[in-house]
Amino acid sequence: MNNSFYGRYKGEVNLLIVTLLWSATFVIVKGSLEDISSMLFIGLRFLIAGLILLPIVIRQKLDWKNSKLLPPIFLGVLLFLGFATQTVGLKHTSATKSAFLTGSAVAIIPFLQLIIEKKKPKTGPLIGVAVVLIGILFLSGGNSIVTLLTDIVTNFNFGDFLTLICAVFFALYVVYLDMLSAKYIFWMLLIIQIGVSAILSFSTAIIFDFINYESLRVELTTQLSFGIIYTSIFATLFTTTLQTKYQKLVSPTKAGIVYSFEPIFAAIIAFVFLSERISPFGLLGAILIFVGLIISETYDGIFKSLRKSD
Repeated sequence: MNNSFYGRYKGEVNLLIVTLLWSATFVIVKGSLEDISSMLFIGLRFLIAGLILLPIVIRQKLDWKNSKLLPPIFLGVLLFLGFATQTVGLKHTSATKSAFLTGSAVAIIPFLQLIIEKKKPKTGPLIGVAVVLIGILFLSGGNSIVTLLTDIVTNFNFGDFLTLICAVFFALYVVYLDMLSAKYIFWMLLIIQIGVSAILSFSTAIIFDFINYESLRVELTTQLSFGIIYTSIFATLFTTTLQTKYQKLVSPTKAGIVYSFEPIFAAIIAFVFLSERISPFGLLGAILIFVGLIISETYDGIFKSLRKSD
C-alpha cells in the first residue's frame, strides 16, 4: 500500500481493520458465553481494556475540571446499549435475523445524520447504502431471502425488537462519534467511552441477577480466557481507539457502509477455521456490499468530472 493511497483512504482503511477485528468475535464470544454470563463478559472486556489504557491517559495530564463530560458519557451509554441489546437479543432470535437487523443500521445512519447533524448525505453514499442493504439481505438470507423476510415479518419477536433497537443505538453512536471526535481530546473521549461501558455492564449484570433474568456465573476455562483476552485487547481497546481516531475522516454514512463488511469477514473466517461454505446467494451479497463501498467512494467524483467535461 503506497502512501498516497493510504493518505487518501486513511479513514476507510482503519475502519476496515476495526470491522475485521469485530468479525472474529462472533465465534469467540459464542464459545465464551458457555462459561460466563453475558453482561459480566461485556463488563470484563471493557474493564480490562480500560485498565490497559488508564496509565497512558494519566500521563496525558488532561484537564478534567474544565471539560464538559456529559456528551462523552452519553457516547459511552450508546456504546454500551448497542452491545447489551445485541447480546440479549441474540438469546431470543436467530443469528441470521440478528445479522440482517443489525446490518440495517447502514440504512438508518443517513437519516440520523440529516436529523441530528443537519447534513444531507451525498448521492454516492446514498446509492451505496441501498446496494449494501440489498447485499446484507442476500448474505443473511443464505439460500432463501423470501424465507428470511417472511420470518422477520410473521415471527417478529422480542429478540428481533431488541436487535432492531441495537441497530438504532449503533447508528446513533456512529453519528454522535462523528460530532464529538472533532470537539474533544482523543484520549478523554476514548477512556470515558470504555469506562462508562464497563460500569453499565457490571451494573446490568447485577440487576439481571437480582431479577432472575440471568444469574451471575463464571468458570475460568481456556476458551473463556482466550475470549476475554481477544475481545478486551483487539475487539474493544484497538477497535474503539481506531474508531474514535479515524471515523471523523469519513462521513457517518460511509462509515456505516465500511462496517457492513463485518458479515463478509465473518464468513471468510468461518470458511477458513470452521470449513463453513458460503452459499451462491451469500457470495452475491458479499459482492454487492463491496460494490456499494466502491459506489460510495467513486460516484460523486465521477459524476462531478462528467459535469465538468460537458
